[in-house]
Amino acid sequence: MDHEQSGDARGTTERVLALLGLLQERRVWTGPELAARMRVTTRTVRRDVDRLRALGYPVHASHGAGGGYQLGAGQVLPPLLLDDEEVIAVAAALLAGAGGAEPGGEAALRTLTKLDQVLPSRLRDDVRALAESVESFGQVRLRADPDVLMVTARACRDGVELAFDYRARDGTSGPRRVEPVRLVASERQWYLLAFDRDREAWRTFRVDRMSQVRARTWRFRPREILEGAAAYVQRSVAERVYPRRARFLVHAGADVVRPRIPASAAVVRERDTETCEIQAGGHDLDLLLLHVTLLGYEFEVLEPPELARRCELLAGRLRSAALARE
Repeated sequence: MDHEQSGDARGTTERVLALLGLLQERRVWTGPELAARMRVTTRTVRRDVDRLRALGYPVHASHGAGGGYQLGAGQVLPPLLLDDEEVIAVAAALLAGAGGAEPGGEAALRTLTKLDQVLPSRLRDDVRALAESVESFGQVRLRADPDVLMVTARACRDGVELAFDYRARDGTSGPRRVEPVRLVASERQWYLLAFDRDREAWRTFRVDRMSQVRARTWRFRPREILEGAAAYVQRSVAERVYPRRARFLVHAGADVVRPRIPASAAVVRERDTETCEIQAGGHDLDLLLLHVTLLGYEFEVLEPPELARRCELLAGRLRSAALARE
């Protein structure tokens, strides 16, 4: 059936984008080949080619042996009808998704590849700077200020000092001067991993709390960090920022436990195929204990020692509550 007959505007848009993707995959396609791949008629293919031409995409057609439809050179293509800020925002979201292990990662990477082919040179450089500076953990579903991301990404790529005003958790603000290393995206926030020049220590900054962001001319030599940027930031947001920390040995594989815990709430490390370790922080150890209990697997408290004693106390209370029902 020819999908054009449905009159669905959204379907037409998706079909035209699919046609553009096919034309970018191969040098030449015949009309029947495109029709078969898109499950439409050759007449619909011709109409969709005309739509692409009307949007500014140079689609060439040739007849005879070896002929067919061919997309023109990438440098003359328009930037997907998006303004500069929209392109950077889309690229940032795709980069965050492509950096993770979730099922959409491969699709995000394919889309980024196609996006790169149709960008003007000024935006291609910006997106590639962003690509060199982004890592992620968890399933990313966030938004960010594209201007702040781009200034920060360029500073990470070029190895230049970054200055900004930062609003701390308690609401106080102050200037920061850092050596930026990576932008890291989680399911909740964008973070910057950087070495704080004034505090002489590694720090994780929430990008939404950064303002007046500006790159300086001072270049720095990259410092050694013992773990990857995404792993460091995950540990920071899941453990280091909290006054109480705990470790549990869970009798279930990491691949089973990890999807049940938000990546920003705890770090799940594989021990072997049958066990994993959970590292988490919080203000209340009892709440951490409750969350691990509700996972539904046997577990042991590794630290702190007082948390093991809390297990005995809570177990006694639960037994008393169960007996009271008999």
